[in-house]
Amino acid sequence: MWTQQDNALYADLKFADFNDAFRFMTIVATLAEAHNHHPDWRNVYNRVQIWLTTHDAGNTVTEKDRALALAIETHPEVKALIAR
Repeated sequence: MWTQQDNALYADLKFADFNDAFRFMTIVATLAEAHNHHPDWRNVYNRVQIWLTTHDAGNTVTEKDRALALAIETHPEVKALIAR
């Protein structure tokens, strides 16, 4: 799901439709708040692009990024949305 590029963890995800993409973003927003670590992201219709990087650490990948990435990819609802 994630690749590391340009000092960030990156995911480019496509969903069945806008509603599924928005559901995904809502789940990620809740996880981001719980981790106190927020993504850079972009959404157009059924596509969501996410970049995770730690700005306080000089815009590099840290354990905060890895922990949030793991929480996102292992979330049961996220797994179900991606599998569609």
